[in-house]
Amino acid sequence: MDWHLLGLSFITVFLAELGDKSQLAAIALSGANAKFPRAVFLGTIAALILASFLGVIVGEGTAQVLPARLAKEIAAAGFAIMAVRLLWFSQDSESAE
Repeated sequence: MDWHLLGLSFITVFLAELGDKSQLAAIALSGANAKFPRAVFLGTIAALILASFLGVIVGEGTAQVLPARLAKEIAAAGFAIMAVRLLWFSQDSESAE
């Protein structure tokens, strides 16, 4: 077991999930269903585990097919495209007001 990688994964996902829409959904569900916080907790945990599992499986499969550098370049290009689209549509909505 690579404890450094385990700790790095935990810290990265924990910090990324703080204040995320999944946490806000859990807050809203537990507020609306105050009698059953355990059910909301277990459902939220199961969803996060499944989403993380799928991410690891897809990541492992991608690593088998693509070199790491190419995968990082594709991810960087994808994020850049999303950033440009967010900026572009943000300007369009401001000019419409």
